[in-house]
Amino acid sequence: MERKSLCRALGLAVASCVLLVGAGIASAGITIKTVPVGDVGNAADYTGSGRVDYAYNIGKYEVTAGQYTGFLNAVGGVDTYGLYSTNMLRTDDGSGITQSGGGTVGNPYTYSVAPDFVNRPVNYVSWGDSARFTNWLTNGQPRGAQNASTTEDGAYYLNGATSNAGLLAVSRKAGWTWAVTSEDEWYKAAYYKGGGTNAGYWIYPTKNDSAPGRDMADVSGNNANIAGVPYPIDSGKYTTIAGEFENSGSPYGTFDQGGNVWEWNEAIIGGDSRGQRGGSFLDDYGLRAVGRIDFNVPTYERSFHGFRVSQVPEPASIAILALGFTGMLARRRGAGR
Repeated sequence: MERKSLCRALGLAVASCVLLVGAGIASAGITIKTVPVGDVGNAADYTGSGRVDYAYNIGKYEVTAGQYTGFLNAVGGVDTYGLYSTNMLRTDDGSGITQSGGGTVGNPYTYSVAPDFVNRPVNYVSWGDSARFTNWLTNGQPRGAQNASTTEDGAYYLNGATSNAGLLAVSRKAGWTWAVTSEDEWYKAAYYKGGGTNAGYWIYPTKNDSAPGRDMADVSGNNANIAGVPYPIDSGKYTTIAGEFENSGSPYGTFDQGGNVWEWNEAIIGGDSRGQRGGSFLDDYGLRAVGRIDFNVPTYERSFHGFRVSQVPEPASIAILALGFTGMLARRRGAGR
């Protein structure tokens, strides 16, 4: 894998990638690469997690700093709801994202991302930041102020919510197209073996029941960015490039669902926290299917906080699937005559 290629097909269109690396720009279209998750109606794990009764797509990679920079340039000129954290500027445990400008209508903020961070996961994001990003995707990646047409409505009706209580009261709306993953969506994509509705689950999201190593060459195909020696793992940078461990994908073809950064999901735990899954560069606990953080309120923004998105298939894809199913039924009926 060419780690130095900033514009490989993991989320940014080539033109967008080139624009984002330079000085801040007004906006940039982004592409979120997804993988389909089928096996509709699969059995839950013994933990009670992982059953999903619909087909969906999930981000192949964690949302990257380059993608998030495109989002900031589109709606963060004034940054009413604090989508940018100054810790994102850090180039050790941050995202390498720089904010410039005055943050006013006449002198808006602009954002740029350091070249070596374009394809690393964004971090120092709250659950609210993640939800606003998916609203923006749902609304077609518009440019403008943070309001109902950009970040405050879509998959979630946020309406300016920034407190823990306000964000805990938010739930996914019917008719969503992009969303922060539900816990079951995330869990199924990470651990379910696939190929049927009662296929069982792996213990780790690398198609394995043995604990992953941390070999960046990934020869064994069971590796992740987790704590160990040397630390951090990648030349002084705590995160690794999305998909770095190219032989260590999940059963459905996602990457980094174990390690790199913990990923927000929609679960509400203990009445005051939003769920996170997957572990990070700080630990190896969360890689296991039973691993879960249950003490992160939705406003927390930390070096190990990132996210991944879910998407419902496009109407055209649904139509193709339906036609395929209809054709299959017709063939079966014909064979039975």
